[in-house]
Amino acid sequence: MDILDTHNFDRRQRRNMSCALLFSLLPFFLAAGLYFYLWTNDAPPSIMTAGVKSAPVLLLAAAVLSWNGGQSVLGVVGGLLLSAVGDWCLVWPEHFLHGMGAFAAAHLLYSLSFLSSRYATYSSSSWFHPLSLTISVIGGGFYVYLFPFLRKAPNPEIVTPAVGVYIFLIVAMGALAIKTRRAITLLGSLVFMVSDITLALQVFKAMPSSVYGNVTVMATYYLAQLLIAVGDVKATENKDTFGKRKRT
Repeated sequence: MDILDTHNFDRRQRRNMSCALLFSLLPFFLAAGLYFYLWTNDAPPSIMTAGVKSAPVLLLAAAVLSWNGGQSVLGVVGGLLLSAVGDWCLVWPEHFLHGMGAFAAAHLLYSLSFLSSRYATYSSSSWFHPLSLTISVIGGGFYVYLFPFLRKAPNPEIVTPAVGVYIFLIVAMGALAIKTRRAITLLGSLVFMVSDITLALQVFKAMPSSVYGNVTVMATYYLAQLLIAVGDVKATENKDTFGKRKRT
């Protein structure tokens, strides 16, 4: 098989894989659409509301698991499952800290995944430090801005340091996403930060809550999870392809 035949074969393989991946993500898109169709600003917290909210991320976890297998349980799949727990908790305002803890653990698993061998081929980068420093400054600046509002929240002695730890973990996740040099993974982490910043501004009353605010939070949140999940599938695909070529 010459170089041209190999190139055409690889292109067909990538096209077939993309179509199959899109098909496996259809349940996620349908569930996310159902959430936005059913959601109302004044809907009372309920098990049904929590189930509809967390269903898209659970379906996304199932899709990644079907592609990557059990190796991703302690990585992106585990992060998605913990995120679904966080989605469930945040339906009830009194469980906000529990939800934040679940998302913090999810960011930790995402970070561990980005450090795995599936991303190691792309680990070196001359622009890693400037970009990671930029994200760190943004995260630190946001915490400083939010600090007075955190002191006014219920249980400020718990909420204030907890939010600080959470910001540290999501900034670390974003910095490690930069190190992978995968655009889709990096974009997912950055969009996740936008979603969390928007949510925090509303929860801690740094900006007024609105219908559009919730739509922005959830739309960016689902998009971030989708990008991170697809990035993980692509990382596994590229590693397997690279391994096959080496053996050939």
